[in-house]
Amino acid sequence: MQIFKGKHEIRDFISKCKALGKRVGFVPTMGYLHQGHLSLMQTATKDCEVVVASIFVNPTQFGPKEDFSEYPRDFVKDCRLLEAQGVDALFYPEVQEMYGDDFSTWVEVSGLGDSLCGKSRPGHFRGVATVVTKLFNIIQPDSAYFGQKDAQQSLVIKRMAQDLDLPVKVVIVPTVREKDGLAMSSRNVYLTPEQRAVAPVLYSSLQKAEQMVAEGEREIKKLESMVIDELAKHKDAEIDYVEIRSLPNLEKSDRLESFSLMALAVRFGQTRLIDNIILEV
Repeated sequence: MQIFKGKHEIRDFISKCKALGKRVGFVPTMGYLHQGHLSLMQTATKDCEVVVASIFVNPTQFGPKEDFSEYPRDFVKDCRLLEAQGVDALFYPEVQEMYGDDFSTWVEVSGLGDSLCGKSRPGHFRGVATVVTKLFNIIQPDSAYFGQKDAQQSLVIKRMAQDLDLPVKVVIVPTVREKDGLAMSSRNVYLTPEQRAVAPVLYSSLQKAEQMVAEGEREIKKLESMVIDELAKHKDAEIDYVEIRSLPNLEKSDRLESFSLMALAVRFGQTRLIDNIILEV
């Protein structure tokens, strides 16, 4: 696996690959890789002749009281995992390489980024959309791969690519979970043993909502209230939000119609975890 820290070097590598007619797949990450990330690499290697990953902890998507400086990092382990997956190249830029001293241009997707995580993390999706636009322009992939766990992020990126006519196919890969149902996340490492034991309630409560829908429930407030009640049974779980929104536009409604996203965010101490499922009527 080749490692590039500069934009010009990775562009030269991509140009040579494309000159040979090779299809390029891209997996952007913030590192501290787990099986969820690796499932993206595996899907990319099936689809494409060349797979490029990036590791960049993007400061512009963190709020002033969030965990940018403490975000877990393990570059040596990450490289070992990427090589084992057959990744061809890694883009590993410094912040200065990505933003420079006088950066002043932002990409903002109106509407989609305002609710759910966007409501409690103002500016987050502006930072995500901006850095992913830059990465798409640098790497110029044919396909890019994102996880369903970050459903709102995936919708924002899909809309951004569509609206800006970016020639990249955005592929969403199913959430990878631990044996007890907890969605894999780099932030799981922050959980205390007691919090980790409780955290699977996120997915189990979503599964109960899914079962209610299968049994005929269509009222959104009843479904949301049931999940809130399940989470409230655990004093360590501080609810940020539990909401059902339409797909793909994340609009509010009173009753389920067609496909909807049920998403939640919960804090365990200083650790904020998210999860979601798709509800189908």
